[in-house]
Amino acid sequence: MIIAEAKPISEILEMVKDFSKILVVGCKGCVTVCNVGGAKEVAILASSIRIGMRKKGKEVEVGEITLERQCDPEYIEELRDIIKDYDAVVSIACGVGPQFIAERYPDIMVFPGVNTKFMGGAIEHGVWAERCAGCGQCVIHYYGTMCPIARCSKSLMNGPCGGSNHGKCEVSPEIDCIWDKIVRKMMAQGRLEELLKIRPPKSWLTARDGGPRKMVREELAK
Repeated sequence: MIIAEAKPISEILEMVKDFSKILVVGCKGCVTVCNVGGAKEVAILASSIRIGMRKKGKEVEVGEITLERQCDPEYIEELRDIIKDYDAVVSIACGVGPQFIAERYPDIMVFPGVNTKFMGGAIEHGVWAERCAGCGQCVIHYYGTMCPIARCSKSLMNGPCGGSNHGKCEVSPEIDCIWDKIVRKMMAQGRLEELLKIRPPKSWLTARDGGPRKMVREELAK
């Protein structure tokens, strides 16, 4: 899922300081799972904006709504009869959400209420870790089903660098060297020789390096 963190309320208050009617829009998708953008967080942020603006001597009207998702046009459309009553929107979805809202309703200011961090999952309660870089051509089966692009600090695909030490990354002793894990797992599975195979260079045209990406399913597209 997409992992995000809430922006500081001071930053959000600075964004909306010139507006009097503000709509906080949440998302029931990924950001709800990581406790950043669901209905509860919408209520908390809306209350914090009211209190923060009142402390600055300004009374504001703050509305609240949580959409099923902010990455699908049909759910963004649910704002149609509501959004006209506001002069600013704070979206607490991943970075896709505020962009979709701004594209659909170009006459209203839309602000991001969270910082989108990475794609990953929960490794323990309240702790999320990156697992995928969204490169568009998944080859993790070559590496013990672990991604060297997302989980190596240098995104090395041909083995560990010279800076790894005792299974830790030179960037930080808190970071495991993923290549140490890959080699150990491949050894345990009796597949170590597979790492010696010469494979074609990865095409980075499928990654962000090839420009903004789009996927089309012909059988689904109108």
